[in-house]
Amino acid sequence: MPVATPEVYAEMLDKAKRESFAYPAINVSSSQTLNAALAGFAEAESDGIIQISTGGAEYLSGPTVKDMVAGSLAFAAFAHEVAKKYPVNVALHTDHCPKDKLDGFVRPLLAASTERVKQGGLPYFQSHMWDGSAVPLDENLQIAEELLAASAAANVVLEIEVGVVGGEEDGVVGAIDDKLYTTPADALATVEALGTGDKGRYLTALTFGNVHGVYKPGNVKLRPSVLDAAQKAVQEKYGVERAFDFVFHGGSGSTAEEIAEAVSYGVVKMNIDTDTQYAFTRPVADHMFRGYEGVLKVDGEVGNKKQYDPRAWGKAAEAGMAARVVEACQHLSSTGTRV
Repeated sequence: MPVATPEVYAEMLDKAKRESFAYPAINVSSSQTLNAALAGFAEAESDGIIQISTGGAEYLSGPTVKDMVAGSLAFAAFAHEVAKKYPVNVALHTDHCPKDKLDGFVRPLLAASTERVKQGGLPYFQSHMWDGSAVPLDENLQIAEELLAASAAANVVLEIEVGVVGGEEDGVVGAIDDKLYTTPADALATVEALGTGDKGRYLTALTFGNVHGVYKPGNVKLRPSVLDAAQKAVQEKYGVERAFDFVFHGGSGSTAEEIAEAVSYGVVKMNIDTDTQYAFTRPVADHMFRGYEGVLKVDGEVGNKKQYDPRAWGKAAEAGMAARVVEACQHLSSTGTRV
């Protein structure tokens, strides 16, 4: 199947919320990691979301070029071709875009999609994220309103973040303090600004103790009940049940119980990056150490081409990451749920 159309993406999100599961959103930065994500989703018979960050987009354009828009469009073009060979739907998404990168990342991509849609085509990406966690809430939501209108015009879903995710990702650093927990008042302010779908569809990353980075289970103090409180606050004031489509950020180190509880409150998307990076790199390290003399031309020897051929260790890396994607689908109960 091809990359999901806007209509298929909407049905994917509706199905996840209706049937209480979530899609893994896998960060990629190369054709190899994209292929690994696709293989994992196909094995799990799960639709899914594949996303790139600002850093990933720069890298995809070439480390000496560092053009986020060029990298994003190249990624989208490649993904549209290779995804046709897999029996699952995937949506393309851009991850964490802070204020200082909007003009060099999300806004031009939205403009490109709008022009493409006007000409009868489909948007390049199915959703984009505006990360306003580093600015005051009023400013965050003001920018979100503008981006939501632009996204709706391009038939694209907007993702926003209200609250702060701790740790660091692509240069965006969040302190680990009380701001990690979004309040019901923050949730109400979000709906007052963006509506409940009437102004365009959006996904909401409310924070409930989430932290980017590497953590063992139990080290991250998550409170998924924050999500339940937000849904109930909106229902009480606006009469809309489960108004939010939630996104779970900074999930490394989360327990299975915490993930299941968050999904029960309306999480439809969970970002996964740290764990899949490790799953991709670990087999490469194993290949290099086990085949040290074949990979390197030790003491002037010629080495073993079959061992240093990038395809040799690349296949192992992709298989390792694909297996971790399957595991993510199992944890989020998306296995076997393709639209």
